[in-house]
Amino acid sequence: MSQCCLSGFAWNGTPQGEEGKLGEIDAYVTGSAESGVAILYLHDIFGWRFPNNRLLADHFAKEVNATVYIPDFFHGEVVEEDTVADEKKRANFDFKAWSGRHSKEIRGPEVLEAARALKQDLGFKKVAAVGHCWGGWASFQVGAKGRNLVDCISVAHPTFLTKEEIDAIGVPVQILAPEIDPAFTPELKAYANKVIPELNVEYDYQYFPSLEHGFAIRGDPNDKTQKEGLERAKNAAVSWFCTMLQLR
Repeated sequence: MSQCCLSGFAWNGTPQGEEGKLGEIDAYVTGSAESGVAILYLHDIFGWRFPNNRLLADHFAKEVNATVYIPDFFHGEVVEEDTVADEKKRANFDFKAWSGRHSKEIRGPEVLEAARALKQDLGFKKVAAVGHCWGGWASFQVGAKGRNLVDCISVAHPTFLTKEEIDAIGVPVQILAPEIDPAFTPELKAYANKVIPELNVEYDYQYFPSLEHGFAIRGDPNDKTQKEGLERAKNAAVSWFCTMLQLR
C-alpha cells in the first residue's frame, strides 16, 4: 500500500441510506430490503463514512435493486476526508502502522462473518461483493472456493491481493483494472488473466488505459477522462451483478 491509496477526489452529493448494523458491526445500509438481493460493499482505506463509498453504494442499490451494506471494518478509525486532496497529510500518513491495525489476519475473519450474515442471518437469496483497493483482497476471500458466501464479486484496483487468493476464487469474478497501478501490478494482471480463465468460473476483465489506482472510487468528476472511467466502472459492475445474479 502506498500514496496512491490516499490520492484522488471527494465527490459532491448527499448519501441516501442510513447507519445501522450488520451483525455486530456498524454499517451504512441503503436500498430495497424486499428485493432478496444484497451487495456487500468492501470499502477502501477511507472507510465506511467516506462520502464516495456511500454515494456509489446508493447507485448500486438503485440500479441493481439491492440492499447494499458497507460495514465499518476499521472499527471507528477514520482517515480524514481531506487527506484525499492534501499532499502533506498523505506524506505524513503512517501506512505501516495502519496496515498492521487492519491486516488480513485481523480483519479477514470479520469480513467473512459479515458475508455469512447476509444469507444465514438476514435471509438474502442472492449476494454479491464489491471491493475497491483494500476491499479487493477481501472480495476474493469471500468468493473463495467452498465458502459459499457470495454468488459473484467485482473488484477495482485491488490492494494486497495475492496469487494464492487469485488461485482460490470459486465464483464469477470481474476485475476493473487501470493502466497505472503499483498495487495491482502488470505481473498480477497477467497472472489473473492467465489463471482465472482456467478455473471454470465466469470472468470479466476490463482495462482502463491512462487511468490510475483509485479511479473507480476517487476519480475526479471534473476531468473528462476520469469521469468517463469511473462511470464506465460503475456501469460495468451494475451490469455484472445483474447478469451474474440473473436479475434481468
